[in-house]
Amino acid sequence: MKIMMTTRGDYISPRFDMSAEVIIATCYDRQLLEEPHSLVLSEMSAELLCDLVLKENIGVVVCGGIEEEHYQFLIWKKIMVFDAVIGPHAEVLRLVMDNSLKPGAMLSRVTSREGAL
Repeated sequence: MKIMMTTRGDYISPRFDMSAEVIIATCYDRQLLEEPHSLVLSEMSAELLCDLVLKENIGVVVCGGIEEEHYQFLIWKKIMVFDAVIGPHAEVLRLVMDNSLKPGAMLSRVTSREGAL
């Protein structure tokens, strides 16, 4: 299964249509098949992202807010969409691979007092 996450830095981007960065990961049986790779797009566009999903044969999209039109398009194309997700993309990827991510998930990076600056 191929997973695409719209990102901004280390986190899921707040809006699908305002994301110029994505991370694509391929996993099978809860294991990564290769190191996830990131792409920086030439412009921010929901249409460009939807085209990328189809070209890369993505099965799962994880994003923040997404307009209904684009959400419906992806669903129509049989793409699983987890929207309204907030949190660090590494943790989100782990939850997708564990099949435990839910739309609207709000995750925060857990740090100990010793690890905080």
